[in-house]
Amino acid sequence: MKKIKLGIIGASEIAYRRFLPALLKHENFEYGGVASRSHEKAKPFQEFLGGEIYQSYDALLDDPIIDVVYIPLPPALHYEWAKKALQKGKHVLLEKPSTTKLSDTVELINLAKSKNLALHENYMFVFHKQIKIILELIQQGVIGEIREYRIDFGFPKRPETDFRYNKELGGGALFDCGGYPIKLASMLLGNTTKLTYSTLKYPQGYDVDFYGTAILENDSKLIAKASFGMDNAYKCDLEIWGSLGTIKTDRIFTAPDNFSPTIVIKKGNEEEKIFVECDDQFYNSIDYFYNCIKDTNIQQQSLKNIQQQSELIQQVLTNAINI
Repeated sequence: MKKIKLGIIGASEIAYRRFLPALLKHENFEYGGVASRSHEKAKPFQEFLGGEIYQSYDALLDDPIIDVVYIPLPPALHYEWAKKALQKGKHVLLEKPSTTKLSDTVELINLAKSKNLALHENYMFVFHKQIKIILELIQQGVIGEIREYRIDFGFPKRPETDFRYNKELGGGALFDCGGYPIKLASMLLGNTTKLTYSTLKYPQGYDVDFYGTAILENDSKLIAKASFGMDNAYKCDLEIWGSLGTIKTDRIFTAPDNFSPTIVIKKGNEEEKIFVECDDQFYNSIDYFYNCIKDTNIQQQSLKNIQQQSELIQQVLTNAINI
């Protein structure tokens, strides 16, 4: 069976450190090369796996041997290069967020539909087995009726040169770490998830948000509070508050493939710990992308998921109170 040849646009750290090792495990994909504006950044990719070093992004897209494209560029560049890739007939795996504007995301979705191409937004945590276990615990009523979800994701401030602090590159906490708790909130609340309140903090001297909060609810009036930041003490937590107890875990978004997350269930004075087996969420996301390519039903569901996420992010941006 012929393997699907994948090219990477942008020699980013996440592409080299996390994506390529996971890609190597997948029997249906083959690495084809990387396009980079810096030959020095691209050299480790070639030394690791061979493949081409394309001198421009367009050169990679023009190569007929490349079937699919992975785009780990800064968010502001996603729309332009995903659109060009889709126009060239390439399936696209995009790092999150899909784009920085709802209208741009909708355009990409419609383009993918018109060409029967897969478009997948790489929120890897969705595919970690701890998520499946947590959803099963909720469904089983282990902590009774759910009262509230609390989701936090943030990390300390990075160097000023980091793209996250550059508006022109699509920086800001909402686009970077904020998408994670909002994505998880919508998974927990379901298809009727909507925003009720949001805040964003723009520190003096910066034109990007550093931290914020979003309160979301569904038609049953169940609430999820999502907090995020990129000038914060590190948190990566989910807490589910029920009528009979709580469920907590503290590596809900970032568990590496050699890490066993712990889910803690507390009911009164009793505590139970579930030690989740190690799982490669990056590989699982790549495998989902493969299924998007092969199965039109999964392909269409992926597009719906992308649109829902983009709509919620746009609601936060539009309605946020600047604190």
